[in-house]
Amino acid sequence: MAKVLVPLANGFEDIEAVSIIDVLRRGGVDVVTAAIGDSIEVRSAHGISMKSDALFSKVSEDEYDAIILPGGGEGTENLRACKPLIERLRRQKEEDRLLCAICAAPTVLVDAGVADEGLHMTCYPSMMMELDRPYTNVPVVSDGNLVTGQAPGSALLFALVVLQTLAGESVARKVARGMVSDVLD
Repeated sequence: MAKVLVPLANGFEDIEAVSIIDVLRRGGVDVVTAAIGDSIEVRSAHGISMKSDALFSKVSEDEYDAIILPGGGEGTENLRACKPLIERLRRQKEEDRLLCAICAAPTVLVDAGVADEGLHMTCYPSMMMELDRPYTNVPVVSDGNLVTGQAPGSALLFALVVLQTLAGESVARKVARGMVSDVLD
């Protein structure tokens, strides 16, 4: 079973985080949510409080098949400001493991130096200049060890593509069918 880390910082985009967690758990992936900060309770961009499984500081040294960053303007800034997260992303890249981010969060991957210049990426349209590379205006891009998503509206597809990368196409299609979703068709 694949194991992934989903860091959550205050201001995370609600739909993106919940879609990632829900879809991956439906697909049998071991998802660890980790709060950036001193409390396991994290506030979303739209004021919803969520309890993480653990503090990031307690689980950051574990091995993960993927690290997945939900976006949100404030959430992305809080992820970007977390030096231990930046170091953990660098280790993930050194180990040639999957790095995923959606909305504004792909900029964190660029800032951390873990998104090779030749790889294609997408992000929230107003953040494209921060990618410092050609912007791909599509909902989801999978290239090399990166999977990036564009916005809250592409969260379900993004999560299913990450699941497909981790567990295979048949698992992702089974989860999509169970959700009565045709986004993989």
